[in-house]
Amino acid sequence: MTETREDTVTWLTQEAYDRLKAELDYLSGPGRIEIAKKIEAAREEGDLKENGGYHAAKDQQGMQEARIRQLAHLLETARVGEPPRTDGVVGPGMTVTVRFEGDDDEVTFLLASREEVGTPIDVYSPKSPLGSAIAGKKVGDSATYTLPNGRAITVEILSAVPYNGM
Repeated sequence: MTETREDTVTWLTQEAYDRLKAELDYLSGPGRIEIAKKIEAAREEGDLKENGGYHAAKDQQGMQEARIRQLAHLLETARVGEPPRTDGVVGPGMTVTVRFEGDDDEVTFLLASREEVGTPIDVYSPKSPLGSAIAGKKVGDSATYTLPNGRAITVEILSAVPYNGM
């Protein structure tokens, strides 16, 4: 299956988009100035080879720059609003209930970007192994996917309804 542009879209609520944009603005503005000051202060302490503060600040700078790149890409490719949803069909923005094969317990979660924090239920990414396996499936369908340990597991879709903010 070839990946289409629609498959790579990350849907964000306006609140999540605004929160991520504010984080990007901070990190790429005042955040860069703060880390540069930390590096400069540590550099003034002398020998850089054995200067733990300097190396910690440089590591922090590297992580910060990686987060800036990640946020910039995410916000550039994200769509704000509600993804197209159909009752009974698994997709982003849906509250999904599944049952794992051989287990009587049901698991309910929101299928959405991991950036959608603060929901009262667990959030699974549509790009995760489970999310990818169940995307487009209908209530009553089963899907099998591979766990990180290499074992295959099957889930049955019990319900898929638009998330209502519970």
